[in-house]
Amino acid sequence: MEVVTINTPIAIMFVAYSLLMLSIGFYFYRQNKSTEDYFLGGRSLGPVVSALSAGASDMSGWLLMGLPGALYASGFIESYIAIGLSIGALLNWSFVAKRLRIYTSVIADSITIPDYFETRFDDDKHILRVVCAIVILIFFTFYVSSGLVGGAKLFEATFGIRYDYALTTGTLIIVAYTFLGGYKAVCWTDMLQGLLMMGALIIVPIVMLYHLGGFSEAMSIVKEIKPQALSMGEGIGALSIISALAWGLGYFGQPHILVRFMSIRSTKDIPTATFVGISWMVVSLVGACFIGILGIAYVYKFELSLQDPEKIFIVMSQLLFNPWIAGILLSAILAAIMSTASSQLLVSSSTIAEDFYKRIFNKEASNKTVMNLGRIGVLLVALVAFVISTDKDSSVLSIVAYAWAGFGASFGSVMLFSLFWSRMTRLGAIAGMVSGALMVVLWKKYLAEFFGLPLYEIVPGFVVASLMIIIVSLLSNVRPGTKAAYERMLKEL
Repeated sequence: MEVVTINTPIAIMFVAYSLLMLSIGFYFYRQNKSTEDYFLGGRSLGPVVSALSAGASDMSGWLLMGLPGALYASGFIESYIAIGLSIGALLNWSFVAKRLRIYTSVIADSITIPDYFETRFDDDKHILRVVCAIVILIFFTFYVSSGLVGGAKLFEATFGIRYDYALTTGTLIIVAYTFLGGYKAVCWTDMLQGLLMMGALIIVPIVMLYHLGGFSEAMSIVKEIKPQALSMGEGIGALSIISALAWGLGYFGQPHILVRFMSIRSTKDIPTATFVGISWMVVSLVGACFIGILGIAYVYKFELSLQDPEKIFIVMSQLLFNPWIAGILLSAILAAIMSTASSQLLVSSSTIAEDFYKRIFNKEASNKTVMNLGRIGVLLVALVAFVISTDKDSSVLSIVAYAWAGFGASFGSVMLFSLFWSRMTRLGAIAGMVSGALMVVLWKKYLAEFFGLPLYEIVPGFVVASLMIIIVSLLSNVRPGTKAAYERMLKEL
């Protein structure tokens, strides 16, 4: 039967970890003097904090639950997702980070992604801002819910409590420190959480190998009982490989990652941040993949029963380690969930407070009013995500995949063209954003089955958005001033 352990050491470690995160939130509560402090950390973060924060906020609970679970269920063919993500992250840091940092600070003082799009295309009618805000609120609500589901599964499996109680506990912890501390609290906790996540993903597979008798023995067991799990090509078509690799496209449109580029202290810090971030990512992804594969051998060798593949990391941590160490390792899942959900809640709250309220309805609103409204926004988005998360049969990976595709198709295409094509117009940006988001929804619900193509929705969404950007931009006029600002950005490179 599946292992469920309720013991004091694990509970103490969870409580201690949660209190540490909340104390960081309280510390930064007093340091937020302006909306730029609360939503962007005053653009003062160094390369290590920025890189680890970007990585930790990116990966979420799927890194320790969804990805190992996918490899446990299907084998190494699921590792194409990790390969696609690594390539996408490297390209994002290499080509997007510097241009976006320059444009949002030197050319125009933008503190949110909708801010950037509006100033980049001189959108005095605020249409782009409203479209951006709607896309952010819709897809981030789903994304946050994936974190809440992961947190609920963690507490349910670790303490044996009911799913709804577990969901409530995890939600309260995440919301509390985001509500208080703002961007700096999120980033500094992300850094600590990122280190904890990587440490857990290194230690657990090493100990699993020791108990299995080494790498060769583990692989021979897998080959005996599930040989297809060791293949990167058997039983998988070209469309499936394309779909997995296409996860990398999502990086160009994730608001909670892009704001890390906007908040970094200087463009000179970007090469260091790139090295730190990509190194962290590759090590963590490799560890997560091997936990899933080694889990196949371990469950078979020791005759365990695992009903939910996404709990393989939880079960291994409980079985292989002293309860005090297990508490620390399981806190890594909480870390992954908290780091991503908090970043997404903060971006969502900035959308409500800065992009809707201040920029459209009350331009004279004080910093205090906007920050307080931002905190109310955290509560509202968390509440809706909580309702979505009440389905305990939800898959962490599937929810993340949907939200990731939504942002990648709608924002990713527009972001890339806006930074590399001076001829792009306001109408082109609107057309790309709307068509990308709609295609993701339609493909997921209707078109994939209609055409009989098992293709990840980010691919048709990204392609359609890109075509619409090009066609509509060529048929419309560039607004005055946008080309001059774009050329100034190029000079600053």
